[in-house]
Amino acid sequence: MAAAGAVATAGPWIGPGFATSRKAKLWIVEISAFAFSPSALEIESGDRVRWINRDIVPHTATASDESWDTGALGSNESAEILFGAQRPETYFCRFHPMMASRLRVT
Repeated sequence: MAAAGAVATAGPWIGPGFATSRKAKLWIVEISAFAFSPSALEIESGDRVRWINRDIVPHTATASDESWDTGALGSNESAEILFGAQRPETYFCRFHPMMASRLRVT
């Protein structure tokens, strides 16, 4: 499993000793046939996204402003990123720039 080269952000805390009642979710994005699936995703701050490469060639998931990146994922490798604050809404594969997707953090 590849390590995520992402910026870790604060969890869903609203103050000292007070956690929100919402439980953070793990979202899965599969990379297959040179596409991200789902092609668009809306998540909440504190959620994690795991990208799994199902292709036989390496891919990345890289923010359009390069503020986060999964690093190169070989076949059947995965990387996970925790999202906190608002981030760029588009990302792509550095090796195959025609592969693009949307990820909105609310």
